[in-house]
Amino acid sequence: MMLKLLLMGAAIYALLCLAVFVFQARLVYFPMKILAATPAAIGLAYEDVLLETGNGTTVHGWYLPGREGARTLLFLHGNAGNISHRLDSLGVFHALGLNVLIIDYSGFGQSGGTPGERQTYEDAHLAWQYLTDTRGVAPARIVIFGRSLGSGVATWLATRETPAGLILESPFTSVPALARKYYPMFPMRWLARIRYDNASRLPTVRCPVLIAHSRDDELVPIAHGRELFRLAREPKSFLEMRGSHNAGFIVSGQDYRAGLAQFLSGLDDGEQRPGGRDRGQQPSGSQLRS
Repeated sequence: MMLKLLLMGAAIYALLCLAVFVFQARLVYFPMKILAATPAAIGLAYEDVLLETGNGTTVHGWYLPGREGARTLLFLHGNAGNISHRLDSLGVFHALGLNVLIIDYSGFGQSGGTPGERQTYEDAHLAWQYLTDTRGVAPARIVIFGRSLGSGVATWLATRETPAGLILESPFTSVPALARKYYPMFPMRWLARIRYDNASRLPTVRCPVLIAHSRDDELVPIAHGRELFRLAREPKSFLEMRGSHNAGFIVSGQDYRAGLAQFLSGLDDGEQRPGGRDRGQQPSGSQLRS
């Protein structure tokens, strides 16, 4: 009887492992198709951007012009919702004077297709090519920004292109490492097909890196951000925020904006050098360190 129970338990566990392996995309991606608003809702001018993928579907995004001569930020968002849920961030970037291109990955918002790790990489590279080839933006004028899941997409892109800088907000070391927090009963190291392995890729990124992470992050512990900061090459900076995973940049407010501005100004005036510190005042109440 005991043997039968053990065998039954093992069979159930094996089936659960198989389900995690086969259906894990449903545990990672939570797209929403309907756009809740546009940048016009917060008074920002924008252009709709449609990019054709290699499989015949389209990637939708918005291009928001900034101040003349400003850098351009390529915004790669997290694993849920769509670009219409990032208006607060677009307002911050606009206030910093940046041009911004934000895209929805395949399967999100008005983008066709279905989401997947490889597809998010292809979508991001398509957006990069749009900026450099269609809009004529020099790579040295582009900053790649990735939030949460977008950190994995952004890091991948930064290993293949030569941006001015890379900003990772609320990043994780890898999906398997983060999954162990949520599914400790499963061998996620072996089951995870979706990886977004920032820890192995970030050391090969050669541009300046800013890691922004909240000490209050309840979804991705700040230890992930600190480990990535340790792994990144110089020049690098760390901005410690306050607030939850999704609201840290809002709660941190002026400290967050000042940290971004300081990093960007270091790119503009060439003050960031390997082994050196960023010039300027430290944002009050935050921890921006190199």
